[in-house]
Amino acid sequence: MTAPTAIRRLNAADPDFAHHLDHLLSWESVSDDSVNQRVLDIIKAVRERGDAALVEFTQKFDGLEVASMADLILPRERLELALTRITVPQREALERAAARVRSYHEKQKQDSWSYTEADGTVLGQKVTPLDRAGLYVPGGKASYPSSVLMNAIPAKVAGVTEVVMVVPTPRGEVNELVLAAACIAGVDRVFTIGGAQAVAALAYGTESVPQVDKVVGPGNIYVATAKRHVFGQVGIDMIAGPSEILVVCDGQTDPDWIAMDLFSQAEHDEDAQAILVSPDAEFLDKVAASIDKLLPTMDRATIIETSINGRGALIQVQDMAQAIEVANRIAPEHLELSVADPQAWLPQIRHAGAIFMGRHTSEALGDYCAGPNHVLPTSGTARFSSPLGVYDFQKRSSIIFCSEAGASELGKTASVLARGESLSAHARSAEYRIKDDVKGN
Repeated sequence: MTAPTAIRRLNAADPDFAHHLDHLLSWESVSDDSVNQRVLDIIKAVRERGDAALVEFTQKFDGLEVASMADLILPRERLELALTRITVPQREALERAAARVRSYHEKQKQDSWSYTEADGTVLGQKVTPLDRAGLYVPGGKASYPSSVLMNAIPAKVAGVTEVVMVVPTPRGEVNELVLAAACIAGVDRVFTIGGAQAVAALAYGTESVPQVDKVVGPGNIYVATAKRHVFGQVGIDMIAGPSEILVVCDGQTDPDWIAMDLFSQAEHDEDAQAILVSPDAEFLDKVAASIDKLLPTMDRATIIETSINGRGALIQVQDMAQAIEVANRIAPEHLELSVADPQAWLPQIRHAGAIFMGRHTSEALGDYCAGPNHVLPTSGTARFSSPLGVYDFQKRSSIIFCSEAGASELGKTASVLARGESLSAHARSAEYRIKDDVKGN
């Protein structure tokens, strides 16, 4: 295998650095016209023909001979059976990870609140969980039981009554770890369907698949395109791009560790992005050498090499302060602060999906068992987005109760503003409740 000598080397002192960085970061998940039209056709078919369309698409796309929708429903007993089919270490690892994820997300729960003003007016907010959430899980060999935990557990902690999971089983390939994770996470119903048709079923409902309030979970371009189209009918978590890691290092961490941290995201797929930023040019050389040395030992070496050469970079900066500036500019999904005192730099970090503090905190721990959610904003969206959490499965309703005195006083203000907007019905509705004052005409 050819060593990845093509990895970009950028220097923040270069006059064209901003241009080169923009080019490096550019990525768009664009559905071409054919994909878009196929997804629209699938959604239309599911809306019109329900279960029959799901059976037909499952036969066509997943290569399964199914007679009816009954063949695509997994009972709770099947999930419990999966727990007995995985190894004891696998079950214990799933249970430990689930406990940590649950403990972390329980601290995110928001309660309803209110306060009473002097005149008896009560204002507040009522926090209510969604009734039903849909979880999309990739199927077959590309299966991620960790994603089941990360999506289902926050929903359950939020109080969602029913979590419905869809997972394709192409050519009959069932991943026992995924089903076991669903059992541990408390998933209520499972359908072995996938693709755009599964997203459509969750969004609009069929005879067998219940309509949900929100669809979460990763998927391929067809799934992502379908989520875009059903947004508004239901909520969605996000349209995720390729996985990303940005490591900021002061040059004192073992270069093999850093190279493997970069690999941990590059191995996801060819479009994943792994970037190292450091003020130490010699350290960047050492990491490049570690990349060359370790790459041939990796199971997914071809994917890693394509990712590293295509979208990876080693960036030299003047000092740690500039490293933080670059990090905020990139707004990465995963940010490792592999430095002596990460706490000192934390206040300056404005944009990142998850921040991994210190030399010993590998991003991989966050993917599986640290506790915080691994569903994170990508492609710079950490500038305005947050990790998936309990708050994504709750909605907030404003509470307004006016006492007689409060309605009278607020009515005066509302009257002036409403008439300023030429909305006389608004004004008179408020004015009817004003006491002992001259009311508008």
